[in-house]
Parts: sequence; C-alpha cells; structure tokens
Amino acid sequence: MQNSKDDLLKLENQLCFAIVTAARNVVSIYRPVLEPLGLTHPQYLVMLALWESAPRSLGEIAEELAFDPATASPLVKRLEAQGLVRRTRRVDDERRLDIDLTEEGLALRERALAVPEQIMNRVGMTVDEVAALRDALRPFSGRLDRTV
Repeated sequence: MQNSKDDLLKLENQLCFAIVTAARNVVSIYRPVLEPLGLTHPQYLVMLALWESAPRSLGEIAEELAFDPATASPLVKRLEAQGLVRRTRRVDDERRLDIDLTEEGLALRERALAVPEQIMNRVGMTVDEVAALRDALRPFSGRLDRTV
C-alpha cells in the first residue's frame, strides 16, 4: 500500500494538471463552434466583454479578461480588421483608446447566442452543471496580485 503523501504527488491527483488540461480542451471544444462566427476563443472573450458594455478602453477589456494589454491589443486590431469593432482615441485623453462595436459586431451577437448551448451539448452538461463548475473554479480565477 502506498503512503498517502506519495499519492499527493501523483500527476493524476494534481489540481494544476487537471485545470491546465481542461483549459486546453475547452479551447478545442470551442474552436469548431466559433469558427463559423469567424472568431478565435480569445477574440470571442473580447466580444463577450464588449457585448456586455461598450465602448470600453483597451485597458478595461484587458483587465476584465485578465489579459496583458499587449495581448489584448492585437486581438482588438484583428477584430477591427474583420469590421467587428472600431478603435478611437478619446478627445479628452489621446493616450486612451476606446473600443466600440460596429453594426456588424452587434449583429454577430445574435449568432453567438447559440454558442453556450452548443458547448453544453458537446460536453453533455446542463446549465446548472456548467454554473456549478464555473463557481467551483472561482478561487482560481482571481487576480494573481491578491495576497493570501
């Protein structure tokens, strides 16, 4: 019989491994659902943030999505090239870049309404099961700069 402390170091018992593997698989599950919308998973996250509230600054979007601004900027530029968002400098503060939805970006929201149901069907989960899993992950979703 193995020592329980040894069991704690088994790869299959590692929370970090389960979360990393799940994250990679989630992106793979979303890919074929988002492809017809012309979005990658990170672009989908940006669009979700904008569908909730727009216009928003690039910094606000990056903070909400826990992205580095240097990661969010190319995503927004690609969305702009697709005609889904527009970037404008604020008149009162030219250092600030506001991101707003175009009519096409707003219209895409209607098509995106089917995404959550398609994902739940692919993984065989109900709305309540997805919500429970999401809520269970909340302690791992916070800001890293938070002190324990």
